[in-house]
Amino acid sequence: MAVGASRRRKRDRNQELINRRRSEILAAAATVFARQGYAKADVQTIADEVGVAKGTLYHYFGSKEQIFFAAADEGMRQLKDRLTLVYGKSTDPIEAIAAGIYVYLHFFDSHKSIVELFIQERAYFADREKPTYFVHRDANIGPWRELVALLIKDGRLRANSVDQIVDAMGALLYGSMFTSYFSRQKQSVESQAVDLIGVAFNGILGGEHSETWTPDKIREVIDGARRTMRQIDRNGLTPR
Repeated sequence: MAVGASRRRKRDRNQELINRRRSEILAAAATVFARQGYAKADVQTIADEVGVAKGTLYHYFGSKEQIFFAAADEGMRQLKDRLTLVYGKSTDPIEAIAAGIYVYLHFFDSHKSIVELFIQERAYFADREKPTYFVHRDANIGPWRELVALLIKDGRLRANSVDQIVDAMGALLYGSMFTSYFSRQKQSVESQAVDLIGVAFNGILGGEHSETWTPDKIREVIDGARRTMRQIDRNGLTPR
């Protein structure tokens, strides 16, 4: 039994070393791809960043493309781990959502290389059925959908559909991630989160005006804007 336990400990230590090396490779890969771009990045450069032989990388990953997608996957897994931790610690569903928004913004602000990978994925692998971001989003959205459904049931959120709320919030966060990245804005993550959460939770209309914006009213405005866009398509931007 002592021999068996010793072997298990050895296997565990070996697995820890493998996992650590894999994480080091993917962190270096994200940095190199973000800095040089997928086309120009060389696997040898990644190996040099880690301090290992080029063959070691191919022991873990079969190709440069596999390294690229594994780095993007790893980024999304790290985000999921952080959001799961927040989800587990929050006792109030609304606080969990607010904390999740902050964690999301903070993660991509401190992992800009992952944002760059998403951009490059679209540029170099546009024919991919579903981008990495949305593969992970769709796989991990379940607990947050449950929170929204619970809040609607308890009357703490308006009785919109769960999909409508989750998709709208997801689009708001996704857009904020890229806006922050491209604008290189100086606003702190905390300040950005406060603004976004405030608008999402409280809206931008006050008093009686907030009650007039029913779905029918919103569709009416959208129909008017759609008519305007059709006129522009036909006549150009010159007023007529």
